[in-house]
Amino acid sequence: MYLVARLDGRSFSRLTKEICDFEAPFDARFRDMMINTVKALMDCGFRIVYGFTESDEISLLFHTDEQTFARKVRKYNSILAGVASATFSLQLGQVAALDCRLVPLPNIERVQDYFLWRQEDAHRNALNSHCYWLLRKEGMNANEATEMLEGKSVAFKNELLFSRGINFDTLPSWQKRGVGVYWDNVEKIGFNPIKNQEVKTLRRELKVNYELPLGQEYANYVVSFLEA
Repeated sequence: MYLVARLDGRSFSRLTKEICDFEAPFDARFRDMMINTVKALMDCGFRIVYGFTESDEISLLFHTDEQTFARKVRKYNSILAGVASATFSLQLGQVAALDCRLVPLPNIERVQDYFLWRQEDAHRNALNSHCYWLLRKEGMNANEATEMLEGKSVAFKNELLFSRGINFDTLPSWQKRGVGVYWDNVEKIGFNPIKNQEVKTLRRELKVNYELPLGQEYANYVVSFLEA
């Protein structure tokens, strides 16, 4: 059984819109806090091969051989939520909380479907957010902006942005597709004092991908880390 953990920020809409001075609809500072939280989760004692974040959400893909705590759900949920909340809070400078739930998946196809689903959610959120905040900045209140967009098609929303000089297709990929975090082997140069010579070693490091592929290419990209 494949295993994914999904974490979500608790009341992060209020946190980002009312309490903190984050830029709407996207803020690179918030993005980087979420990426750093993913990194902390991937290096907290579990064998996690891939992490994905969009908006206030994180998804973590475990290695199929991961058996820490005999896969007890309560242990995974409590530890991952605790690490995420603590890491994000320290960066923010005030208390913030993320919850966690485990998603068991029966085969590799469902793993691909899961991450394609979350990437599609990132795309939908990005389009809606850019439209909503465009209308808010033009003077509409929250209810008026929400009502204008309710039930509208993707084509309508794209045209709304385009009519204001914004081409949604050219916006940063990380806003529309999310961000991936993965382990990679990096060559390091050291020095052997006994042999008095340089030596090369491989070290595992976490890398960040801000330009994720789409569709089947992305599905294959995600599951490739299960084979690494």
